[in-house]
Amino acid sequence: MPLTRRQVALQIAAFASLGALPADASTDPIELEWEDLIPAENKGLLYETLQGLGIVEHGQISTPFDQEAASAVVTEYNGKLVRIPGFAVPLDFAGTAVSTFVLVPYFGACIHVPPPPPNQLVFVQTKTPFEGESMWDPIYATGIFGAAATATQLAEVGYAMTEAEITPYE
Repeated sequence: MPLTRRQVALQIAAFASLGALPADASTDPIELEWEDLIPAENKGLLYETLQGLGIVEHGQISTPFDQEAASAVVTEYNGKLVRIPGFAVPLDFAGTAVSTFVLVPYFGACIHVPPPPPNQLVFVQTKTPFEGESMWDPIYATGIFGAAATATQLAEVGYAMTEAEITPYE
């Protein structure tokens, strides 16, 4: 399903807030885990709920967390080169080449279950489209990261990544 004009405008604004590539782009990216994206004061029930979900069965999650607390984001990584593992839920693609997607922390998120909270979703725009062997394969996304509220047809997203390079999860 294509993005609406409003969604595209919001995403452009979100990406503009991320800043440019760091002066020394040859530096190693910061390795992030999903728990790093939850502010310390909001980890409580949300963190316990999301920790170790792995494969989620349809109907397993029925929003057992406070959405307001779950929308709080971490800003310390704004404008930094980061690397984070996850699963791609494609938004924009040509054939099997994906260029825009939502990175999610566990298999099946946003597909048949309620989406994770905004601070557990990353809107990703790739440097060049990538083709995975399967949409269900885990990946690493490496790119310029930042807190940026974005609305997609799947969910409200709390973070964005630009110029992302995608590699298989190892």
